[in-house]
Amino acid sequence: MTISVSPQALPALVLNADYRPLSYYPLSLWSWQDAIKAVFLDRVNIIAEYDHSVSSPSFTMRLPSVVSLKTYVQPSRHPAFTRFNVFLRDRFECQYCGSRNDLTFDHVIPRAHGGETTWANVVAACSPCNLRKGSKLPRQAGMFPHQTPYHPTVQDLHNNGRLFPPNYLHESWMDYLYWNVELQP
Repeated sequence: MTISVSPQALPALVLNADYRPLSYYPLSLWSWQDAIKAVFLDRVNIIAEYDHSVSSPSFTMRLPSVVSLKTYVQPSRHPAFTRFNVFLRDRFECQYCGSRNDLTFDHVIPRAHGGETTWANVVAACSPCNLRKGSKLPRQAGMFPHQTPYHPTVQDLHNNGRLFPPNYLHESWMDYLYWNVELQP
């Protein structure tokens, strides 16, 4: 029995020219269309392919499962301050109680007390802890973050991202990723 797989279910892992993923979390993936376009524009090398092909009237091509850029892209040295990156820095855990549910971000020194929205003053917090702390200072609320907020490096975020492998990892990607996971049959 042959199982038909939609090409949309077959993304390509994108590696930098040094064969490292451009990003671990979210994992650097391109749609099959973007991968094929990059092949035709001679911007990538195909490292591995799926067993599935796409066809046009004039050619057939196996879908790339791993591609590497031909030109090295210098990674950003300073990650952007975003809600997602704060959660990633804090490993998707409330910095007050450890919950992973209903995350928001909290100003350790509240804005009402002059606190700023910066890496050094914002932590991941679950809604109940954030509401309980309110606009109080940490000592007034008796709530102190488990770790002092800090400005992470890109490497810090990559390392934390490796703790959260995506739901789908194709076997052809495993030589380029650093998760210790068992592939599901």
